[in-house]
Amino acid sequence: MRITLLVLLATLTALLPAQDTTAAVKYPQKVYQTVRTAEPPLIDGSPTEVAWELVEWSGDYIQYSPNPDNPPTQQTFLKILYDDRNLYVAYRCLDSEPAKIEARMGRRDQFPGDWVELNIDSYHDKRTAFSFTVSASGVKGDEFISNDGNNWDSSWNPIWETRTQIDSAGWTAELRIPLSQLRFSAGADQVWGIQSTRTDFRMDERSIWQPRDRNASGWVSRFGELRGLKDLKPRRNVELQPYVLAQHSTYPAEEGNPFVDGADSRFSTGLDARIGVTNDLTLDLTINPDFGQVEADPGALNLDGYQIFFREQRPFFVEGQNIFDFSLSSAEAGGSHTSDQLFYSRRIGSSPARFIGSDGGRSYYVDQPDNTTILGAAKFSGKTQSGLSVGLLQSTTQRELATIDDRGERSEEVVEPLTNYQVGRIQQDFRGGDTYVGAIFTGVQRSMDDDPELNFLHRRAYSGGADFVHRWKDRAWYLAGNTVLSSVSGSQQAILNTQTGFEHFFQRPDAEHLEVDSTATSLNGSSGMLKVGNLAGNFIFESGATWRSPGFEINDIGFMRNADEINYFGWAARRWQEPFSIFRRFQINGNYYATFDFSGESLYQGINTNSHANFTNFWRVGGGGTYLLQRASKTDLRGGPVLRRSAGAEYFGYVSSDSRKKVVAFLNHYGYTAFDASERQSSYYVQANWQAMDALSLSLSPSYTRFQRADQYVDQLEQADGSTEYIVGLVDQRTLSATLRLNYNLTPDLTLQYYGQPFVSRGTYTNFKRFTGRGQAPTFGDRFEVFAREAVQFDTEVGRYRVDGDEVMEFGDPDFNFVQFRSNLVARWEYRPGSELFLVWSQGATANDDPARGVVSSLGSNIFSEETRNNFLIKMTYRWLR
Repeated sequence: MRITLLVLLATLTALLPAQDTTAAVKYPQKVYQTVRTAEPPLIDGSPTEVAWELVEWSGDYIQYSPNPDNPPTQQTFLKILYDDRNLYVAYRCLDSEPAKIEARMGRRDQFPGDWVELNIDSYHDKRTAFSFTVSASGVKGDEFISNDGNNWDSSWNPIWETRTQIDSAGWTAELRIPLSQLRFSAGADQVWGIQSTRTDFRMDERSIWQPRDRNASGWVSRFGELRGLKDLKPRRNVELQPYVLAQHSTYPAEEGNPFVDGADSRFSTGLDARIGVTNDLTLDLTINPDFGQVEADPGALNLDGYQIFFREQRPFFVEGQNIFDFSLSSAEAGGSHTSDQLFYSRRIGSSPARFIGSDGGRSYYVDQPDNTTILGAAKFSGKTQSGLSVGLLQSTTQRELATIDDRGERSEEVVEPLTNYQVGRIQQDFRGGDTYVGAIFTGVQRSMDDDPELNFLHRRAYSGGADFVHRWKDRAWYLAGNTVLSSVSGSQQAILNTQTGFEHFFQRPDAEHLEVDSTATSLNGSSGMLKVGNLAGNFIFESGATWRSPGFEINDIGFMRNADEINYFGWAARRWQEPFSIFRRFQINGNYYATFDFSGESLYQGINTNSHANFTNFWRVGGGGTYLLQRASKTDLRGGPVLRRSAGAEYFGYVSSDSRKKVVAFLNHYGYTAFDASERQSSYYVQANWQAMDALSLSLSPSYTRFQRADQYVDQLEQADGSTEYIVGLVDQRTLSATLRLNYNLTPDLTLQYYGQPFVSRGTYTNFKRFTGRGQAPTFGDRFEVFAREAVQFDTEVGRYRVDGDEVMEFGDPDFNFVQFRSNLVARWEYRPGSELFLVWSQGATANDDPARGVVSSLGSNIFSEETRNNFLIKMTYRWLR
């Protein structure tokens, strides 16, 4: 039946009435001929200098969306010049109604209002490019493009200059791009790939200089050409960016605690550097980095036991992140396994592995660092003329100590060892970039010889793998795959902890293919992925599979949710990219998912369909549903047997108003219901954006989720006869949060940004049960036995439950009420290109409130309490370029 459903879905999707699938149209490649100028133009936004008369305007942009191949509503023209040090670009963006030009302001890389962009493939490898964007208001955006346009890295922040002007004919822009900010090989007569894009905001229209079929795959590989670059000499630039920082923190003093006296201050300095080692390769260094201006992580609380993935926001690790990207199983169909990464930079500088808590003042107090100190880090990266990409990263974190004050006597305990991290990545292009083969290596070494207290950590953790992508038939079809081997080693305790930890659970009593080895001092494993697809045309698809062996372990430097899994994913879509009827664009997707462990046990099977539409009135809607044919979990009982979860269905829907308006609203709803009512979830998310004026925008995003599950894990109790009792209960979790953002631009280079998020999650447990041992029983009542109400008693003095029966069982109170508030107010001034001044005020408050209180009252009484911590920071950087 399941195979039949999948075949029916694929057949129906393929036969949907509309345009037939057609081959991608091939357009003639455009060429722009530039010349060298002896007198550089003045960058003032008005390209009227004599130098610009050396070259011709190039226009004939065509629509890319919504009406491909049609002339744009407003035409665009560009010019390009160069000298020994810079590339100069001029734009003339015509507009028949200049008063209606959207000159909105925003943060760097926000692309507010009308904008125009130049992409430069200076390597001419048809896979990577540098992107420079300027809005009509003068806001800059810059991105590094990789994987033929599938990755756009906005963390790349080169030094360049731009100015714009609005006049009676529309608006103009001038750019000065130092050649030192681009990477290219030496050559007497260079040929670069280029593409230019213009977005007309009020028409929601995008036009491009080099025509490209909307149904074709690839972006960089379809650029036009820039010719006339004679005798360019790549500059081995040196950039130094020292910083100075002063910080003052205030917080509630704690009576008797010598480490919490109400205020702290610190002053520090550090250095970032970028050195051109060769024409193609660059060395990036950071010494004593500080990330005080970085936005705080959003609030999150997870009951299923899986670790939470937070995106990297620290500039040194974000910039060039694509070089080290090695996703274990990216998939168009999505799925939880797609978050697994061989390198997860948030591991570097994370919280210390060992925690020593104060005993509440009865005897001693502890001063423990919140994060490990990064002593320094270095990245060596680039791409050679032969198509070889190289990336090497090395980082060292400090040995961290906690200070203990025991009635005035001070001592120190180690909480994190001196640790070295390494990542090495190479990729070689073949067939003009249509094929590449790559390899990666990661390593972690911890110095723990003098720290037996840290024997629970791995001393060594290594992984190595290879990947490839092969494209053919004008890059429409592709075959991609990878394989990785991992090895961790350490004490017997460390490896035992890994075997029995959440990601592995070798101790599961029904897992005959697994065995705990308490004497082992190493653990090895493998993972891999293979997929095939076609992303060109109106009908597109992808299908593949991925695995993680039971012993696979990468969480010392990577991110992995679970081992001992084999996942299959299938995805197909029918899309209409040209307007018809009431639609500007329409797409319908179908997905099939299946998960097994290495014994062949089926853990998940689901079939999904969803569709998305953009209307001619500029509204967007979408929705979909999933039928979960089968669900079972090997983690729900935290090392116990596989637990069957009742079948059910989930759905989602969203609607978004016209994004061109001053006020834009977005509403999303998600719901899930088990067919036997053992589990329910409903969540609502609303986002309202208000462009109060060109220089001021506000965004408010409240969300509310209610989650109920009748078999939520509570505890496991060892019985006198050696058996284990697994206790579950009915949890009712309610989560409320709201994110407020404010952006105010005094100028394109002087911005004020605010981020604030209150977050509260309350969970109460009732209707406690014991696991019967029949984890695969078809009905919920056969899997669990409910305790009689009179048998369950709660001791308020000690906060524990007691269950009277043949054998008395006790377990702690699982109720919780977690409240958090985080905010950042940042004033940023780029007082000269690449040099910045930050003024930062951040607030934070975290509390565990009474679970009997409601989420709204808990939130209100805690985020405005006197327990708030305030941090004030002044940071100045100076970027020196040679």
